[in-house]
Amino acid sequence: MSTLVHALPASPLTAAVAQTPLAPLDIAGNAATAAGLVRRAADSGARLLLLSELFLTGYETVAIAADPGRLTVADDDPRLDPLAAACAETGTAVVAGAPVRDSRTGALHIAALALDGTGRRAAAYRKQFATPSERAAGFAAGTAGCTLELDGWRLGLGICWDSGFPEHARAAALDGAHAYLVGALFGTGSGAHQRRTVFPARALDNTMYVLLANHVGPSGPYTGCGASAVWGPDGRLLAEAAADAPELLTVRLDPQALAAARVEDPVLLQPGLTAAHGPRTAAALA
Repeated sequence: MSTLVHALPASPLTAAVAQTPLAPLDIAGNAATAAGLVRRAADSGARLLLLSELFLTGYETVAIAADPGRLTVADDDPRLDPLAAACAETGTAVVAGAPVRDSRTGALHIAALALDGTGRRAAAYRKQFATPSERAAGFAAGTAGCTLELDGWRLGLGICWDSGFPEHARAAALDGAHAYLVGALFGTGSGAHQRRTVFPARALDNTMYVLLANHVGPSGPYTGCGASAVWGPDGRLLAEAAADAPELLTVRLDPQALAAARVEDPVLLQPGLTAAHGPRTAAALA
């Protein structure tokens, strides 16, 4: 078990989650929307903004797979320049969902791109639990988890269906994560039930904060159920957006709340726990 499980941040972290309608397959337009949200988050004091799965294209997997040269995001994609500029101007980092293509193999992935407070692209986490429909459309599963480091906080990344597998969040917690950040598309109907059920469980399972940025309104074949939210390390809901409207939530993550939850429910000290789901990468955010 990682010794980092026991190390807590020295000071609070203010973070934001946002939901907003997206322009289908318009990477430049959605990047401009993300840039505006970064500035709004910064005005609220946030050091980090979390955005939904495939934010830069919408959940248009079939169309992306049909034209990956145009509809995936490259390492130095100029369409992200306005977003990088907003991060650099404000000192606020962002995690935004995007489709990417492996430069060596050509494989398509659903990714979470992290730009730090200088605008530098710091990490690209690839969704480890691709759904059957995503695999059928041509998207491959990623092979490694990812933990970001910001102001003494360790932040494990997940994308949508990842969160439905308890071992995914547990691997982040055993890598010392204090929070689990998930960009998603949970739709109306059964997706709304999953959203209500899974995320407080992942928080309580691992005594860590859980942040969700969900789609709101139509995206590809689905309609996002909104309700982006933050849960505390005791599994209690701290903030929740509307089900059917754009919204930005800002929350203060408190190391004292982490400490209290981990004393009250020391699940991460259980002998024999192991990070069972593959290797992990780490990236520091300025």
